[in-house]
Amino acid sequence: MRAGGIYALAAIAEIGGCFAVWAVTRLGRSPWWLPAGLVLLAAFAWLLTRVEAPAAGRAFAAYGGIYIAASLAWMWGVEGLRPDRWDLLGAALCVGGAAVILLAPRGA
Repeated sequence: MRAGGIYALAAIAEIGGCFAVWAVTRLGRSPWWLPAGLVLLAAFAWLLTRVEAPAAGRAFAAYGGIYIAASLAWMWGVEGLRPDRWDLLGAALCVGGAAVILLAPRGA
């Protein structure tokens, strides 16, 4: 699977896992949300190991931009709050930065 697809799945897993904790602590949902959240967070960590990158730090840094954009999509799709133009501009800058980190030509 290509990095973009892995990052997308990782973002869903991370945001879902974090939201499970948020739902329990901030929204008063059942603690039974927590086991699912832990599984999702473990899946997130495993997925990041699937990205072809010469260093973990570079894979994680590039993922950061994707995470920001996915978080705003979650906010809109799950929480019902539409991102404003500043959210979208910030996300575009972050995704652009992630692309530079991951795709830049590097000498050996």
